Amino acid sequence: MVDLRSDTLTQPTPGMRRAIADAEVGDEQKREDPTVIALEERTAELLGHEEAVFLPTATMANQIALRTLTEPGDEVLAEEMAHVFRYELGVPAVHSGLVMKSLPTAHGIFTAEDVREAVNPPGDLHTAPTRLVCIENTHNGGGGRVWPLAHLQEVVAEARAHGLSVHLDGARLMNAAVASGTSAAEFGREFDTVTLCLSKGLGCPLGAVIAGSPERMAKARRYKHLFGGAMRQAGIVAAAGIYALDHHIDRLAEDHANARRLSEGLAEAGLPVEVDQVETNFVQLDAARLGLNGDEAIARLRAEGVLLSFAARKDVLRALTHLDISTEDVDEAIAGSVRAFSGSQRPVELAGDAPTPY
Repeated sequence: MVDLRSDTLTQPTPGMRRAIADAEVGDEQKREDPTVIALEERTAELLGHEEAVFLPTATMANQIALRTLTEPGDEVLAEEMAHVFRYELGVPAVHSGLVMKSLPTAHGIFTAEDVREAVNPPGDLHTAPTRLVCIENTHNGGGGRVWPLAHLQEVVAEARAHGLSVHLDGARLMNAAVASGTSAAEFGREFDTVTLCLSKGLGCPLGAVIAGSPERMAKARRYKHLFGGAMRQAGIVAAAGIYALDHHIDRLAEDHANARRLSEGLAEAGLPVEVDQVETNFVQLDAARLGLNGDEAIARLRAEGVLLSFAARKDVLRALTHLDISTEDVDEAIAGSVRAFSGSQRPVELAGDAPTPY
């Protein structure tokens, strides 16, 4: 079985497991865990900021960012398929009392004009004050697309012109950095806060960070406790993050190459994949163009030993390459997909897999 449902499926490598076993630890809540402190210092510099806070999950990191940069009743802007809106259970409303305004796009990347048109008039007592713009890079709902730095800077400049704060959901920021040749710090320093997930392409079992100014990170540490994210001997997890920074960033290029190989193989077989949209480790397949709904397509693929998940848009499937997927796995997935959609698949009941959003 070739499992391409998500890059969250990665297993810790032998080297990472040794780093975990050998980690020096202390009480993280008391700021006495040396491995956590080392990871926070490394990631702050990596993301172009002065300070970072280690957290259990990227969802918590995003929501702490929103809470830090807003007040209840404020409005936050993000693309309509953004993770902070679509896959975080309405937490902006629950934990921060925010109004969420979505910006529709084709591939997850909106424009400065979109921001300008969406901002509520300042001083209008009948509308929520627009306070924050969120950008997701790479964009999950857009199929792993990378925000070009110049375009991102235009959007941020427009937000600043309206007095808005800006947050970067950098769950897969290292994929964007490797694919574009733009450093994570160049992206990150444009924003008030940046988050980075360690448990996706970087291969850690869990963990994320939020970075920003010392003043904002002091707030973030308070919200970390408030949201239930404080830990004790967390160095065993932070050690995995340090190992990933040392060993798993440059190799993301292999995942991108495998995604390109997969997309080209599927397209050459006549399957509905847009190769020119594959920029990082995402490949999307439009089941509707095969006359199938998403459940039917998932079932056919499973019967041939290939696991895909649902993308953000209806009846579109996604495949994500990662460090546990080899070129041989990619070739097997291509062959299985061709069998699945050529009429040679075994009859099976429809699969009921739930979406795997992140």
